[in-house]
Amino acid sequence: MTGSPVPVFPAVSLRGVHLDLKGFPPELDRLIELLDVIAAARYNVLLVEWEDMFPWTVDIRFRGETAYSPEQVKRFHEEAFARGLEIIPLVQCLGHMETPLSVPGYESLREVSDRADVLNVLAPGAGDLIARMVDDVLTLCPDVRRFHLGGDEAWTFGTHPDTRTFAEQHGKDRLYLQHVEPVLDRLIAQNIRPILWHDMMVSWTSPQLRRLAEKTDLMVWGYQGHPDRISPESHGHRRHIDRLAEHGFRLWCAGGFKGCDGLTSDLPVFSARRENALAWMDLHQTLGFIGAIATGWSRYYTTSPQCDPIDASLDTLIDLGCIFHDGVPMPGGASGCAAWLHAHGEGERFERCVAALRNLSDARTKGWAHIHSLRHILATGEQGPRRRAGLRTDHPFQFLHLHIQEAHQAADRIRIAFQGRVSPLWVERYLDERIRPMVEELAEITRRLNEWDASAF
Repeated sequence: MTGSPVPVFPAVSLRGVHLDLKGFPPELDRLIELLDVIAAARYNVLLVEWEDMFPWTVDIRFRGETAYSPEQVKRFHEEAFARGLEIIPLVQCLGHMETPLSVPGYESLREVSDRADVLNVLAPGAGDLIARMVDDVLTLCPDVRRFHLGGDEAWTFGTHPDTRTFAEQHGKDRLYLQHVEPVLDRLIAQNIRPILWHDMMVSWTSPQLRRLAEKTDLMVWGYQGHPDRISPESHGHRRHIDRLAEHGFRLWCAGGFKGCDGLTSDLPVFSARRENALAWMDLHQTLGFIGAIATGWSRYYTTSPQCDPIDASLDTLIDLGCIFHDGVPMPGGASGCAAWLHAHGEGERFERCVAALRNLSDARTKGWAHIHSLRHILATGEQGPRRRAGLRTDHPFQFLHLHIQEAHQAADRIRIAFQGRVSPLWVERYLDERIRPMVEELAEITRRLNEWDASAF
């Protein structure tokens, strides 16, 4: 897999794939097979976000139904090491905390009482929880050189009465540091370099930025477009990244190979993934990133629908591997990536997964377009009986039935394509998240029609 021209040295020395295992997690044997694909694509780092697939001992209720066993986690590490892949574990420390904070008994650690996404960093036991989760992962993942603590997208950070008072007196940057600094220090004492996402720091004061820069790398991220050309208000804009560099941070960059093109997306948008990765390589020319990560989100957050299964996203994974190594994309675009997958024994399975998911995606797109039309017609029908005539035989109503049927047919093909790769539990949940809402919309529309029919007599 080469672009042209090929540099003597890789464009970026550390090139990683992010495995987000909180959605559509591969069975262990399939996960190990994917290590061969990742290594062949010339990545040398794995950023592993275990989430509920980890065999937690802090509280076994943090484990999902199909969590890997301790022996499986150890085997995964051994297999990755054998392929020259450095593992960087990721454990959330602030935002995206649904895995622990959704468990009964942890409500007192929430920033907002009825939301499980953000940790109240001043709550008794908050820091201890993070320390114990980090230690839990390190027990099964020894000899790591780096550890990612997340720390991003804490939307309600500083809104609890206690944290708001602290932030008003000292600033949110001090509040963040007071929470995260002890965890950073514990990792540093073990010769482990911490990493954090950058978005929460873009408005920090200079003294606090310099203090943090001494203790952690930052991973700057953005998944759409070029940092020079997006909104200046976006956390991913170049002006914020330059400021972080000026304050002495060692920076990584993160573009996305999947999970960046819609909350319920089935397939990544190849052109958007390529454009974004090339944009990061453009910044690399002047900023000299330590490493580049191809993120692969399987959910936007822990309780959102699953999206973009990795087995149907291998073309974008391969393309970003080429961009991060050669500085240029795979020749031939998506077709060139598919040819590479065929040459490495993954082509036929990849194409079956893509075809089945594309059929489902097409059926859903058409189905929701007709739901939109029917909802409009229903709203018009509320104006009186004269506007209700013929709705049952209206084209959108008939086509909605058809597209739901097409979605079910695609679901059967998806079950076959992913058999042996992903637990049926996650496949069925994926399908349910996509088909059941359309079925429920049809049922609601039919109910409204029946009410109108009954009122006519």
